[in-house]
Amino acid sequence: MSFYPPEPFRIKMVEPIRLIDRPARQIALQDAGYNLFGLHSDDVFIDLLTDSGTGAMSQNQWSAIMEGDESYAGARSFFRLKEAVNEIFGFRFFVPTHQGRAAENILAALLVKPGQYIPSNMHFDTTDANIRARGGSPANLVIEEAFDPTNRHPFKGNMDIQKLRRFITETGVENIPFGMITITNNAGGGQPVSMENIRKVSETYREFGIPFFIDACRFAENAYFIKMREPGYGEKSTLEIAREIFSFADGATMSAKKDAIVNIGGFFTMNDETLYQAACNELILREGFPTYGGLAGRDLDAIAAGLREGVDEDYLAYRLGQTAYLANLLLDNRIPIIEPPGGHAVYVDAGKFLPHIPQSQFPGQALSVELYIEGGIRACEIGSVMFAYPDPDTGDMMFPKLELVRLAIPRRVYTQSHMDYIGGVFAKIAKQKEKVKGYKFIYAPPMLRHFTARFAPI
Repeated sequence: MSFYPPEPFRIKMVEPIRLIDRPARQIALQDAGYNLFGLHSDDVFIDLLTDSGTGAMSQNQWSAIMEGDESYAGARSFFRLKEAVNEIFGFRFFVPTHQGRAAENILAALLVKPGQYIPSNMHFDTTDANIRARGGSPANLVIEEAFDPTNRHPFKGNMDIQKLRRFITETGVENIPFGMITITNNAGGGQPVSMENIRKVSETYREFGIPFFIDACRFAENAYFIKMREPGYGEKSTLEIAREIFSFADGATMSAKKDAIVNIGGFFTMNDETLYQAACNELILREGFPTYGGLAGRDLDAIAAGLREGVDEDYLAYRLGQTAYLANLLLDNRIPIIEPPGGHAVYVDAGKFLPHIPQSQFPGQALSVELYIEGGIRACEIGSVMFAYPDPDTGDMMFPKLELVRLAIPRRVYTQSHMDYIGGVFAKIAKQKEKVKGYKFIYAPPMLRHFTARFAPI
């Protein structure tokens, strides 16, 4: 029997949820164009669409909100956040932003020119899109084990160093304005990156004189995986591990809506003063003054408190344990997933689960729709809807290697009974999965189409 970790907190406030009946769910889906992003939240029973900004804030965070200083410039809230960022990340400069994609936009706007390439282990959707929007090309160089769902490699988010060296040599340093790595690797199943790999990636970038930035959305979960799995780190604190991670980089983008456990916010941090000054100018133009960056002072204070709570090891043990519990429930019902489970989500291998649906008919989208119809569960497709693009040279559609459905678990929100319910819904679907049909686009924008596309069943 799977072990469910006791929550290291007590519930102080509750929010009612309801399961509308099946005919109502079918109508809601039709109205949304079979896009789960288009559903009204009131019509969702268990919402696993994302873990971004959907967590429950603590009493300390709510208390910090009451201390928010709403001064336009130089607010006390900014300096409290600056202290927390310095304590964990250690870079010389930072600017707050309203969320992670805003930090990515500033980085891309300042450094990416048309025809340039940005390597990473795997870029996630907004990073990918911000690079493409500036005329650049994102390159994913994760290790091959990442594409084998049942391979239980402890650090499947690692970048392949030989791929990276070959890519730099063939592309040319002059065509690579910076390199990245994502921790944990969201597009590849929420898989962690080892400290050894981060160090080797850093050494490679520095050998070629390429600035190195970390997509740090889930840095705390990654640090805890290192503590649990990597030799030599078992006695180190998560905070010490996080500091070591960032010591290898030149800067980071961060969506605080993940491991800082807030509903809105992010930041861009770096060591280069010239880049910082340019980021401030870009921020003023598009986000706000550099000491508030599009956020209220109360939001800055909530992030400061959440960053420190996010590296608490009792919380992280519970967080990763809850995810592992759901993963084991699905494995017990022979639902194929990305193994071992990551930190923030369980990724179902929809391509393997629904082999009769070709990639061109979006098996991940089909499974996401079926989850909602069967149980009122909202999940997120991470497959050909999100990541298939036409080849710039041939025009042929390039499909991703994996067709996934992400069950992203909001932080400190759902209980064991909710996880058990999810497992039961999957068991029902598994008994009739041959009846599940594919989908086609009836509308799709050129970028980030998964957010607003509309579908029709085939």
